Amino acid sequence: MKQFWQRLSQRERGLVVVTLVIILLALARYIVIGPFVERRQWVQSQLEIQPQLLEKNLRFLGQKDELMATLEATQNELKAKEPRLLTGDTPSVSASDLQDVIQGLATKEGTQVITTRVLNPETAGSFAKISIQMEIGGQIEQLASLIRGIENSPKLLMIDEINVRSLFRPAGFPQPQGAPQLAAQNLRVSLTVSGLARSQSAAAGKSESPPSQSKGNAAKNGEP
Repeated sequence: MKQFWQRLSQRERGLVVVTLVIILLALARYIVIGPFVERRQWVQSQLEIQPQLLEKNLRFLGQKDELMATLEATQNELKAKEPRLLTGDTPSVSASDLQDVIQGLATKEGTQVITTRVLNPETAGSFAKISIQMEIGGQIEQLASLIRGIENSPKLLMIDEINVRSLFRPAGFPQPQGAPQLAAQNLRVSLTVSGLARSQSAAAGKSESPPSQSKGNAAKNGEP
């Protein structure tokens, strides 16, 4: 290296020194100055954001009482509607409860439930939407009263879909032999009625723990 340096001319040595200085300055910029500038910009941005965050937090604290009152009112409202939910530990039992409610209303209004089909339950947060599809026959006044009864039921029920088909047979139209005589304006309605029940996911998680405890107790009892 020393011999190489001695073979260089004065001009070449100056160029080498200048090149080394430029390389050192570039390294210093990317290794030292660059991170320092980025850190300084980040600190400056944080200093600009902190007053905004502080103001937001103070505004939230000022609304704390109002938010707590709203939360308590919502919880009380949900608690008040708890008795209007369908009963049952499983969706099938809840669907049976829904069928009993609709069947009771149909019997009360003098209508006839012809067919019933349970639809798949749908999860909505901590609740399960239980739906059944029923085909009901009756007079227009009876069916109108049935629909009002469903909407005003003590249970929280919703009519998702309704299809009406008239079975009225015009005068003079031949009646099939052996068929029962239908009253005027007789209707057949297909109703899809839904109710809400507590979701069974939490209950299922709780019901799994006792068997493990009983197994542990059985193991302890089996020890000599």
